Amino acid sequence: MKKTYFIVSICLALLMAVSSCKKEAGSGGTSSIYGKVFAKNYNSTFTVLQEQYYAQDVDVYIIYGDDKSYSDRVRTSYDGTYEFKYLRKGIYHIYAYSIDSTLQTNAFIPVIRDVEITKNQQENEASEIVIFN
Repeated sequence: MKKTYFIVSICLALLMAVSSCKKEAGSGGTSSIYGKVFAKNYNSTFTVLQEQYYAQDVDVYIIYGDDKSYSDRVRTSYDGTYEFKYLRKGIYHIYAYSIDSTLQTNAFIPVIRDVEITKNQQENEASEIVIFN
């Protein structure tokens, strides 16, 4: 009898622990985040704007919540649009890389947009990401 009671107690404790877990930001939901990437091409000293357009085939990254590195990546369409689907409630960081317009480094820098999903089946439009090429 004690053995049965012990097993039932453990099962109930596990069930309570699993059911009380809060799902964090990430895949597996019903919401989405979408947006556009706009590119500006300047001369080498960033003094003359040569052309500007919605950027196609640019990598756009998403970080789920407090993850340390990117969680997923998509490429922009012919018109600069991107979309991350099947997301749960939470905070997301969306970014694309740009040339450093301050000319202080030769490295690419991230242009980040933060988006929060607050309910299921939500479609969130992120503000436009402007990059320099």
